[in-house]
Amino acid sequence: MSKDYDDTNRGGIWKNVRKESDRHPDFTGQLNVEGVEYWVSAWKRKPDASAKAPALSFSIKRKDESVRESAQKARETVDEFNDDIPF
Repeated sequence: MSKDYDDTNRGGIWKNVRKESDRHPDFTGQLNVEGVEYWVSAWKRKPDASAKAPALSFSIKRKDESVRESAQKARETVDEFNDDIPF
């Protein structure tokens, strides 16, 4: 499948169908900034919040960040088992 459009500096969010608690985002999606992909999470303003509060608040995480975090944890685990064991 060919890509007929450039999605650089574009993104979208959709209703989070897997929301199980108030701490989970109301919306999730993706964002591309200067060719770097990000995950987007958004929460709606609470009904009792000030009218000056934003309608949505966002959390943005670089997509490859989770891969880097997993690799770092794996390296730390391997380092723990590389102890010198005297026999």
